Amino acid sequence: MRVVIQRTKRASVTIDGYCKAEIGQGLLVLIGVMDEDNEEDIAWLTKKVVNLRIFDDENGVMNKSVIDVNGEILAISQFTLFASTKKGNRPSYIKAAKPEMSVPLYNRFCEALRTELGKDIGTGEFGADMKVELINDGPVTICIDSKNKE
Repeated sequence: MRVVIQRTKRASVTIDGYCKAEIGQGLLVLIGVMDEDNEEDIAWLTKKVVNLRIFDDENGVMNKSVIDVNGEILAISQFTLFASTKKGNRPSYIKAAKPEMSVPLYNRFCEALRTELGKDIGTGEFGADMKVELINDGPVTICIDSKNKE
Protein backbone atom coordinates (compact mmCIF):
# COMPACT_ATOMS: atom_id res chain seq x y z
CA MET A 1 0.00 0.00 0.00
CA ARG A 2 1.13 3.49 -0.69
CA VAL A 3 -0.20 6.65 0.93
CA VAL A 4 0.34 10.34 0.44
CA ILE A 5 -0.46 12.19 3.65
CA GLN A 6 -1.13 15.92 3.66
CA ARG A 7 -1.50 17.90 6.87
CA THR A 8 -4.59 20.04 6.48
CA LYS A 9 -6.32 23.06 7.90
CA ARG A 10 -9.39 21.71 6.10
CA ALA A 11 -10.21 19.29 3.29
CA SER A 12 -13.29 17.99 1.51
CA VAL A 13 -14.38 15.57 -1.18
CA THR A 14 -17.27 16.33 -3.54
CA ILE A 15 -18.98 13.80 -5.80
CA ASP A 16 -21.53 14.87 -8.41
CA GLY A 17 -21.85 18.31 -6.78
CA TYR A 18 -22.51 16.82 -3.32
CA CYS A 19 -19.99 17.24 -0.50
CA LYS A 20 -19.58 13.66 0.73
CA ALA A 21 -17.13 14.47 3.53
CA GLU A 22 -15.16 17.36 4.97
CA ILE A 23 -12.70 17.75 7.80
CA GLY A 24 -10.97 20.53 9.66
CA GLN A 25 -7.47 20.20 11.09
CA GLY A 26 -6.09 16.78 10.36
CA LEU A 27 -4.85 14.57 7.55
CA LEU A 28 -5.89 14.02 3.96
CA VAL A 29 -4.74 10.47 3.18
CA LEU A 30 -4.61 9.33 -0.45
CA ILE A 31 -4.42 5.51 -0.61
CA GLY A 32 -3.19 3.26 -3.40
CA VAL A 33 -3.43 -0.54 -3.28
CA MET A 34 -1.25 -3.16 -5.04
CA ASP A 35 -2.00 -6.85 -5.64
CA GLU A 36 0.52 -7.94 -2.99
CA ASP A 37 -1.07 -5.86 -0.22
CA ASN A 38 -2.68 -7.61 2.74
CA GLU A 39 -3.81 -7.20 6.37
CA GLU A 40 -0.20 -6.78 7.54
CA ASP A 41 0.21 -3.75 5.28
CA ILE A 42 -3.03 -2.28 6.60
CA ALA A 43 -2.05 -2.76 10.26
CA TRP A 44 1.44 -1.31 9.82
CA LEU A 45 0.33 1.64 7.70
CA THR A 46 -2.65 2.69 9.83
CA LYS A 47 -0.48 2.75 12.97
CA LYS A 48 2.12 4.79 11.08
CA VAL A 49 -0.46 7.30 9.79
CA VAL A 50 -2.21 8.02 13.10
CA ASN A 51 1.03 8.18 15.10
CA LEU A 52 3.06 10.23 12.62
CA ARG A 53 4.28 13.28 14.53
CA ILE A 54 3.76 16.08 12.01
CA PHE A 55 1.73 18.58 14.03
CA ASP A 56 3.38 21.39 15.97
CA ASP A 57 3.72 21.28 19.73
CA GLU A 58 3.71 24.38 21.96
CA ASN A 59 7.30 25.13 20.85
CA GLY A 60 6.50 25.01 17.14
CA VAL A 61 8.24 21.64 16.69
CA MET A 62 6.51 18.86 14.74
CA ASN A 63 6.09 16.55 17.72
CA LYS A 64 2.38 15.71 17.85
CA SER A 65 0.23 13.17 15.98
CA VAL A 66 -3.27 13.55 14.60
CA ILE A 67 -4.46 11.77 17.74
CA ASP A 68 -2.59 14.24 19.99
CA VAL A 69 -4.24 17.26 18.33
CA ASN A 70 -7.68 15.59 18.20
CA GLY A 71 -7.52 15.93 14.42
CA GLU A 72 -9.62 14.36 11.71
CA ILE A 73 -8.84 12.13 8.73
CA LEU A 74 -10.19 12.16 5.19
CA ALA A 75 -9.21 8.95 3.32
CA ILE A 76 -9.46 8.88 -0.49
CA SER A 77 -8.74 5.92 -2.79
CA GLN A 78 -6.11 6.85 -5.38
CA PHE A 79 -5.02 4.10 -7.80
CA THR A 80 -2.87 6.62 -9.68
CA LEU A 81 -0.32 6.49 -6.84
CA PHE A 82 1.02 3.39 -8.63
CA ALA A 83 1.41 5.05 -12.02
CA SER A 84 4.46 3.95 -13.97
CA THR A 85 5.91 6.55 -16.32
CA LYS A 86 8.97 4.60 -17.50
CA LYS A 87 7.80 4.21 -21.11
CA GLY A 88 6.21 6.98 -23.15
CA ASN A 89 4.04 9.75 -21.81
CA ARG A 90 0.91 7.81 -20.91
CA PRO A 91 1.10 6.42 -17.36
CA SER A 92 0.54 2.71 -16.88
CA TYR A 93 -1.46 1.56 -13.87
CA ILE A 94 -0.61 -2.12 -14.14
CA LYS A 95 0.82 -2.19 -10.59
CA ALA A 96 -2.45 -0.97 -9.07
CA ALA A 97 -4.76 -3.71 -7.79
CA LYS A 98 -8.01 -4.38 -9.64
CA PRO A 99 -11.22 -3.18 -7.92
CA GLU A 100 -12.22 -6.67 -6.75
CA MET A 101 -9.12 -6.67 -4.56
CA SER A 102 -8.55 -2.98 -3.87
CA VAL A 103 -12.10 -2.11 -2.76
CA PRO A 104 -12.15 -4.55 0.19
CA LEU A 105 -8.59 -3.56 1.20
CA TYR A 106 -9.42 0.15 0.97
CA ASN A 107 -12.54 -0.41 3.10
CA ARG A 108 -10.56 -2.40 5.70
CA PHE A 109 -7.86 0.31 5.71
CA CYS A 110 -10.53 2.95 6.43
CA GLU A 111 -12.03 0.83 9.21
CA ALA A 112 -8.56 0.33 10.72
CA LEU A 113 -8.00 4.11 10.61
CA ARG A 114 -11.31 4.63 12.46
CA THR A 115 -10.25 2.14 15.11
CA GLU A 116 -6.73 3.58 15.54
CA LEU A 117 -7.99 7.18 15.57
CA GLY A 118 -10.84 6.35 17.94
CA LYS A 119 -13.48 8.19 15.90
CA ASP A 120 -15.12 8.27 12.51
CA ILE A 121 -13.23 9.41 9.43
CA GLY A 122 -14.35 10.95 6.16
CA THR A 123 -14.05 8.93 2.96
CA GLY A 124 -14.49 9.30 -0.72
CA GLU A 125 -16.25 6.79 -2.95
CA PHE A 126 -14.14 4.17 -4.66
CA GLY A 127 -14.16 4.63 -8.45
CA ALA A 128 -16.14 7.87 -8.40
CA ASP A 129 -15.09 11.09 -10.11
CA MET A 130 -14.13 12.97 -6.96
CA LYS A 131 -13.19 16.60 -6.51
CA VAL A 132 -10.83 16.88 -3.55
CA GLU A 133 -10.06 20.27 -2.03
CA LEU A 134 -7.63 21.03 0.75
CA ILE A 135 -5.69 23.72 2.45
CA ASN A 136 -2.35 22.03 2.99
CA ASP A 137 -0.97 23.22 6.31
CA GLY A 138 2.74 23.99 6.11
CA PRO A 139 2.73 22.64 3.47
CA VAL A 140 3.44 19.20 4.91
CA THR A 141 3.22 16.22 2.56
CA ILE A 142 4.58 12.76 3.44
CA CYS A 143 4.72 9.65 1.22
CA ILE A 144 4.82 6.20 2.81
CA ASP A 145 4.93 2.78 1.13
CA SER A 146 4.23 -0.31 3.23
CA LYS A 147 6.72 -2.26 1.14
CA ASN A 148 9.53 0.08 2.30
CA LYS A 149 9.36 -0.49 6.05
CA GLU A 150 13.12 -0.46 6.57
